Amino acid sequence: MTTYRYYQSGDEKQIVELWNASLGKDPITSKRYRNLVLLDANFDPRGLRLAFEEEKLVGCVYAVRRLLPMYGTDLEADNGWIPFFFVDSDVRRNGVGKRLMEDAVAFLKNEGRSNIFFSSYAPNYILPGIDEKAYPEAFAFLQSEGFARLYSPVAMDKSLLGYEISESVKALKRSRQEEGYTFSRAEDKDLYEVILFANEKFNPDWGRAIREGILQGLPLERILVARDKGKVVGFCMYGGYEGVPDRFGPFGVDPDQQGKGLGKILLSDCLQSMRAESLHSAWFLWTGEQTTAGHLYKKNGFEITRKFHVMKKIIGD
Repeated sequence: MTTYRYYQSGDEKQIVELWNASLGKDPITSKRYRNLVLLDANFDPRGLRLAFEEEKLVGCVYAVRRLLPMYGTDLEADNGWIPFFFVDSDVRRNGVGKRLMEDAVAFLKNEGRSNIFFSSYAPNYILPGIDEKAYPEAFAFLQSEGFARLYSPVAMDKSLLGYEISESVKALKRSRQEEGYTFSRAEDKDLYEVILFANEKFNPDWGRAIREGILQGLPLERILVARDKGKVVGFCMYGGYEGVPDRFGPFGVDPDQQGKGLGKILLSDCLQSMRAESLHSAWFLWTGEQTTAGHLYKKNGFEITRKFHVMKKIIGD
């Protein structure tokens, strides 16, 4: 007999074990689970829905809504997220996943949410969306549960073996410097402006990544800053997410300044800094393949390694 309930203290070990048995291409450690789920300021145990056969965990769906604003006072009161789900292979197609998803959706609906996303949750997303190639059954399941594809971000990787900044980029940098642009490693005096720039020009999650990365020990020299006559117009960093040094980003240039090669300069300087630390690769999880950034990455040797679908379900009264 299958029983259903939400998370209770002590379930962690079985959750991590079933996660790793079910999502073999994306395993997790107890530490990462603790940091990304249990210590998330938005964690509510009622959203972590579990299925058991006697004492054995056989399924999990996690639902979360914002209790703490990402920036300002916006709690995104209409939105909820499903960051992950998994079911024991022995009980798939027996209705376990469907029941858990229904419970998770009901939790979010009762909290006033009308839009549910898989899985573009910030700050602690595991993956940007569902990897159809890695998990075709899960993609089909989401569709059967009323989730529709919104867009498809990609992950990219680049080998840094033998990396050097090209002479053309060096010349471009000299030209921009002659025009009044500066490119430097971050210092304490830069932090407020860079975080504000990230929040207002791009995404509050980027500002959070900078702040939390530094609080967790991110060296300031891993953040590169571009200024135009003293004003921040771009930044680039690595090692900010979960302390993984070869994880690149976030990275952005003021849209009003695009077309001047500032992104190319920052990216090249950043990759050189990574190589100087003897890192063998640079990778990130999320960009639009056809965006300005996506084209820049591909021109600089990044290759697409995974593709995800961000999904959305609209629930009524």
